[in-house]
Amino acid sequence: MEPTETPFAGLTPEVILDAVETTGRRASGQLLALNSYENRVYQVGLDDEAPLVAKFYRPGRWSDAAILEEHTFTAELAAHELPVVPPLAGAGGTTLFAHAGWRFALFPRRGGRLVDLDDPERRRLLGRLLGRLHACGAARAFTARPALTLAHHGEASLATLLDGGFIPDDLVDAYRSVAGDVLARATAAFARAGDVHPIRIHGDCHAGNLLWTDDGVHVVDLDDCLSGPAIQDLWMLLSGDRATMGVQLSELVEGYRRFHDFDLRELHLIEALRSLRLLHHSAWIARRWNDPAFPLAFPWFGGQRYWQEQVLTLREQIAALDEGPLELPPA
Repeated sequence: MEPTETPFAGLTPEVILDAVETTGRRASGQLLALNSYENRVYQVGLDDEAPLVAKFYRPGRWSDAAILEEHTFTAELAAHELPVVPPLAGAGGTTLFAHAGWRFALFPRRGGRLVDLDDPERRRLLGRLLGRLHACGAARAFTARPALTLAHHGEASLATLLDGGFIPDDLVDAYRSVAGDVLARATAAFARAGDVHPIRIHGDCHAGNLLWTDDGVHVVDLDDCLSGPAIQDLWMLLSGDRATMGVQLSELVEGYRRFHDFDLRELHLIEALRSLRLLHHSAWIARRWNDPAFPLAFPWFGGQRYWQEQVLTLREQIAALDEGPLELPPA
């Protein structure tokens, strides 16, 4: 697919319903688009069953092998009784389907709500959940999924932004300078952490991907699962000032250590990983700008105010990276 092409052109309601029916199910015609930027996700009504969720993968993003590794990882987690939502298998056990050039997967519908994470006991529960997830993730390695690295998430992201023409001309030099300083400090933070062992992780474990019901929490959207340091799945659950984040992380790790070792060296990586996420997020929007959903969702991208705020935020990250890591009591 050429970069200028609209990635989901041709994915019409008729194609979506026909695709679901190729798996042996009878679609009722009810179709509801769900919130998703990277892929296209729909709730599909069925004649004789409960509705299901169909996810159509963005063309050119993942290889079949990478998608199947996501599915296999999710199935492993489910087999260990973790609250995840594995894809539904079709004839022959396949979980990745294809129709009219589109690759898709089907999932049972699982509801849930966002919940405030201010409760210490809820953080301990999440720590236990992530400890179990990482114990499973450490059991074997990905071979087709990407790794979280300075080169990919940092340097390549910065190159995309500087080459893309999105940063206003009068802010390009300031952004280049402050981002370069951030990456230099992030590189030093990785060096201080030393030889941290990457494992299979969720990769995008923010509060929006933890849905709560009366029966507890379940983890959704492993589309960004990758190899990386365990702390990547913990730091996004922290908020507030340094002292507050230290307390929150202590509570998470208290639960985490019941199921998996926590490497204290990874504390050096928290602000480095936050910096990489800032760069990677902006580059992600830039790389997806040909998708009509992105200019609609991020109309301020490319505007003066957004990039002024990015420069300020990255300057704040320099200060955070210059501080020592959060401290935790020994195990």
